[in-house]
Amino acid sequence: MTHDDYLKVSKTIPKQPGVYRFIDANEVIIYVGKAKNLKNRLSSYFVNKKHQANKTRVMVKNAHHFEYTIVDTETDALLLENTLIKKFQPRYNVMLKDGKGYSYLCIKKERFPRVFITRKVIKDGSTYFGPYTSKWRLKIILDLIKQLFQLRTCTLNLTEKNIQAGKFKVCLEYHIKNCQGPCVGEEDEASYNDKIAQIKNILRGNFGAVKSHFKDKMQEHAMNLEFEKAQQIKDRLTALTDYQGKSTVVSTTIRDVDVFSITSDEKTAYVNYLKVANGAIINTYTLEMTKNLDSEEEELLAYSIPILREKFNSISSELVLPFEVLLADPELSITIPKIGDKKKLLELSLKNVMYYKLQKQKEAANQIRKQTSAERILRTLQADLQMEELPMHLECFDNSNIQGTNPTASCVVFKNAKPSKKDYRHFKIKTVEGPDDFASMEEVVYRRYSRLLNEGESLPQLIVIDGGKGQLSSAVKSLKKLNILDKVTVIGIAKKLEEIFFPGDSIPIYINKKSESLKLIQQARNEAHRFAITLHRNLRSKNFTTTELTNIEGIGEKTAEKLLSHFGSVKKIKTALYSEMEEVVGKSAAKKVLEYFKK
Repeated sequence: MTHDDYLKVSKTIPKQPGVYRFIDANEVIIYVGKAKNLKNRLSSYFVNKKHQANKTRVMVKNAHHFEYTIVDTETDALLLENTLIKKFQPRYNVMLKDGKGYSYLCIKKERFPRVFITRKVIKDGSTYFGPYTSKWRLKIILDLIKQLFQLRTCTLNLTEKNIQAGKFKVCLEYHIKNCQGPCVGEEDEASYNDKIAQIKNILRGNFGAVKSHFKDKMQEHAMNLEFEKAQQIKDRLTALTDYQGKSTVVSTTIRDVDVFSITSDEKTAYVNYLKVANGAIINTYTLEMTKNLDSEEEELLAYSIPILREKFNSISSELVLPFEVLLADPELSITIPKIGDKKKLLELSLKNVMYYKLQKQKEAANQIRKQTSAERILRTLQADLQMEELPMHLECFDNSNIQGTNPTASCVVFKNAKPSKKDYRHFKIKTVEGPDDFASMEEVVYRRYSRLLNEGESLPQLIVIDGGKGQLSSAVKSLKKLNILDKVTVIGIAKKLEEIFFPGDSIPIYINKKSESLKLIQQARNEAHRFAITLHRNLRSKNFTTTELTNIEGIGEKTAEKLLSHFGSVKKIKTALYSEMEEVVGKSAAKKVLEYFKK
């Protein structure tokens, strides 16, 4: 992946915590990383590379693109990073591959419950708090709990029968005052369970009273100049303040679920999928779909669920959705959560899909801004005429026969919305007698495209005929003869109201007068007319240079042209009245012509 590749998407990367994944050309994840600020972290791989290790440079070079998932906190990012590395074992990750799980605090389901740290979550009715990303912080909390509430740490089987029988009279923990001696009957079960209830409140975050207690203790130690003890209390208070008992990316209360959320705009729908296995998110993916005119989000979500489940080989029987949908599989259960961990997962999914949509919209806006004026005009023209292809190559035809003499036609060519004058072509009408625009159009269109086909040249995407339904029908006849009508788009433009006609449709369409696409069609039409008139004038000028009129002293080509244009032939000029000639060329020229023919 290059610096230029990064710049194309850099403006859409969020400044939020999350996990990013570098993926190679074979769609294999080669590196997983976490970030407090995704934008800053990803830019470090492409913007400032002076101090990068060689391994990092090689990894970036081997990456084809990157993806990322937004989470709520940096802690969640670390947990999700841990899960993804363990699942995918990326080539360039060296840490977190050891297979170790997360750290939890367990309150064991037993008489006089023990409280201890574990990496294994066993479904035996015990209560687990976590996961914890810092084992150091977890130890501080556990030490704090032990100091506040003296609990047993032994593995003795404290049944009522064993205690009454005095089986545990010699208890080392009790003698060194680590606990209050429930094994020897010195502490009753109700009192012990009350401590456990308070510990659960603390671990759930309900520790306001405990914080007040520690603040008082800290002040007391400070007043007595016992700063070391005060610092120890402060550390424990900080640990409680920073404590996060749960994470939305790893949960002990959820096993296997599939989480889906959806959002859409006018043209596109986006469905986000979170695959949760054993309480941890192991896959995230966003599916993009083109909407039909009458598509509803319920239908689109129902359609995408089996596709995504099959793609990621999901066997979960529970789906977490934002609303009810009709599913073909009756064995699947749907949960629409209002509170709790599943609600947090749904909110996380929705947050990612909303940001994905925003990113796509920004990319589209950037692409439009980067378009050249020609691209913008052609795409507008394509939409206005409902063409399947972009009209990169456009050709326009026009006829010219002033007063029925010297009939000609022209074909002008526009490429990438600009005139390509080297491709312009003039036509002298060969098969048509007299002024017949329809027949002339049929002839030149046939001659133009039969030649292109014979020479193996490409056909235009759009053909514009200067004229209404009649001229358009004549052009269509030739295109049908050549069997190319279905390979091009052909339209006619009538001058008065700028009506656009399509073959076989008597009702025209009207493009907005301010539209750039109509202006392009008008430019092509005007250019074709100008080019046709140029040839016509040249032909007539050649005819005038050989006329008898130019043999008259004092009569030039322009005067002769005026006379011929008005009277039509030399024969008619000979019999014309002086007054008629005077109106056309003036007294002096009229007198010279009259005197010449009298002689």
